[in-house]
Amino acid sequence: MLHKIIPWILMPFLAISCGQTNQSHQTTITKSAQDKMIATENFNKKIDGKDVSLYTLKNKHGMVAQITNYGGKIVSIIVPDRHKDFDDVVTGYDKIDDYINGDNSFGALIGRYGNRIANGQFELDGKTYTLAKNNGENHLHGGLKNFSNAMWEVISNETNDQKLTLHYFSKDGEEGFPGNLDVRVVYSLTDKNELVIDYYATTDKPTIVNLTNHAYFNLAGKDFPPVYDHELQIIAQQFVATKPDLIPLGEFWDVADTPMDFSSLSPIGKHINDDYEQLKFGGGYDQSFVLNNDDGKLIEYATVKDPKSGRMMICSTTEPGVQLYTANHFSGKPGKQGVKYNKHSAFCLETQHYPNSPNQPNFPSTTLTPDDMYKTTTIYKFSTF
Repeated sequence: MLHKIIPWILMPFLAISCGQTNQSHQTTITKSAQDKMIATENFNKKIDGKDVSLYTLKNKHGMVAQITNYGGKIVSIIVPDRHKDFDDVVTGYDKIDDYINGDNSFGALIGRYGNRIANGQFELDGKTYTLAKNNGENHLHGGLKNFSNAMWEVISNETNDQKLTLHYFSKDGEEGFPGNLDVRVVYSLTDKNELVIDYYATTDKPTIVNLTNHAYFNLAGKDFPPVYDHELQIIAQQFVATKPDLIPLGEFWDVADTPMDFSSLSPIGKHINDDYEQLKFGGGYDQSFVLNNDDGKLIEYATVKDPKSGRMMICSTTEPGVQLYTANHFSGKPGKQGVKYNKHSAFCLETQHYPNSPNQPNFPSTTLTPDDMYKTTTIYKFSTF
């Protein structure tokens, strides 16, 4: 298994009491990190009898990350452009009701299993488990009542305003998955303009786990134009080939001489509409790239640049793969401040194990046992050029 495995006894961090909620960070959604911050409606609502709140992390350079305990969603990432003008670079909504009724994947924590599982089934230790089919005949992103819809508990284990720890206890049988799964996710905002996401999980019986975050980025900010001019590099020589329903064939194909080749900086829009079967299956990029990270080390795997704003994002992970998704389903529905999110007006870099890994014995394992701990890290670092 490629996740970092740490014996339970070495991680007293996970034994922190989760009964106290830190309300000191509660705030409202903001548009900018300087004096231009304009508050909109509070996230004052109860879901499943629990208070929804919005938490603000801010570093010494004025970078801001805002996260809600509803789905652990990243609501805002506010960073400067080359002229030191701050803007929000992730999709989202101004009101909590819009998160409930709209695209609930915006900025969300995804689990128990990010991406697809064929036919909503997998076998583990000789037993077949049946999951919800919420993507045609397949299971996607943890099912109907998945982690992006859950109320996460805020753990007050840090006193500064640059770290937020969330906890969720997923009961045995939830969405069809075996085992009680105890999950912690730590969001940290460093003074290097890094948003660090650390994931931890333990189980009381064998299960499968593949956690990720589903933030949609557009480094141009403002009106979120199509990301065709964004220049992307993914340090990968292969990608996971799929069938029309985006379930893997079980094969890794070379990116060379295909529209999947982002081995050097290339505009996202250069080949996005090419007559290439693997692209046409998803209506744009919806592919998992092979990062050759077999030992689970923290590696830089991607760089994204927006020539107009001068914003740049460097991405690191301990995961073996990353799913590039170019918002192929966006249809012009409004988000924050009424901005319309049109097709291809954002991109995701979802660090994870490969789709359908539980049914692909040649893929890295996603099995977690009671003797192990799931730990994985993803970092988004922002700067300008």
